Amino acid sequence: MIEARFHDSIDDMASADWDALRADDNPFLSHAFLAGLERTGCIRHDWGWQAHHLGLYRNGALIAAAPLYLKGNSHGEFVFDWSWASAWERAGGEYYPKLLNAVPYSPVPGTRLLAGRDPVRAGELKKLLVQAMQQQAERLQLSSIHANFLDQADLSAFDDEWVARSDVQFHWHNRGYADFNAFLAALNHKKRKNIRHERQRVAEHGLRIGMFGGTQLDSKTWRDVHALYTATFDAKGNHAALTEAFFQYLRSELGDAVQLALAYDGDDIVAMALFLRSATTLYGRYWGARADVPDLHFELCYYQGIEYAIAQGLESFQPGAQGEHKLARGFMPVRTHSRHYVLHEGFRSAVRRALAHEREGMDAYAEELLDHSPYAER
Repeated sequence: MIEARFHDSIDDMASADWDALRADDNPFLSHAFLAGLERTGCIRHDWGWQAHHLGLYRNGALIAAAPLYLKGNSHGEFVFDWSWASAWERAGGEYYPKLLNAVPYSPVPGTRLLAGRDPVRAGELKKLLVQAMQQQAERLQLSSIHANFLDQADLSAFDDEWVARSDVQFHWHNRGYADFNAFLAALNHKKRKNIRHERQRVAEHGLRIGMFGGTQLDSKTWRDVHALYTATFDAKGNHAALTEAFFQYLRSELGDAVQLALAYDGDDIVAMALFLRSATTLYGRYWGARADVPDLHFELCYYQGIEYAIAQGLESFQPGAQGEHKLARGFMPVRTHSRHYVLHEGFRSAVRRALAHEREGMDAYAEELLDHSPYAER
């Protein structure tokens, strides 16, 4: 007998039990990362987030799980459904709250259905997780369920009642490069020359730049890093959802799974880029700066990450959502996937039709991007 339970805190589930269900060591799916968001004030009802994590239990033992949230808005998701919400509310419905299967504030592909590493058993449990989500949405009379940035291995768990959607990100892949110059040699002449020019422009400002593991930096440095993060969000009129307490938590709990590219002017940090890493992948997430230095963003967010990935023998570097400018710097287009379950059959049909048109445009866009590869040979 398998029982589905919903939890208003991930700490209701033991970290060892949760982490044992992960398909790999993607840090965003770790109990520590998700719990940190909740413990340090990043997941708040007044910001539209309410934890509603799903666990499947057999004889009291956790055998499958999914990070799940009741959402009162669509902020912090990176798969945009504002037009769906507007259409539903114009028709007299209430779109929020909705159910979200995702990692908050993180457009990072990975499994969203945690069911262990046995592919046959995991496939069966993932379908049960999806069924439990649907039953809960119906019981709570919600408008919809959204599962964002799904791993390929998750997709078969969603049947045809779920509407498929995809987008494009830009990822860097390690082709066994010995060093950064070997990577540059693989690019066409124009792109190679441009990158060297950008790095030289940054070097001319005399900043001290380096990559540091989370444990190498003290709490004051992390406080300065958070101040750069919030100031950058404020300057763009956006909401900085991650608290200083969460940044300090990353240092203490995730250690060197967190990496920071820092730029110093003397003893002062003037820019930063924050990364997380697994055994195979570097993930770029946040940038902040108070120095107006041309191309410093590219240096910290991209080139320092590529150098680190090569030195560490990582397979790939995923610098975050969107950004065609990444293509010219060695990052190639990769499709991302989400699935959406709309409870109202008529509205589901309308969404499906709209996404069919969107998919045609996205397919054409992805093909066009491949025609502009920065590499000398594809």
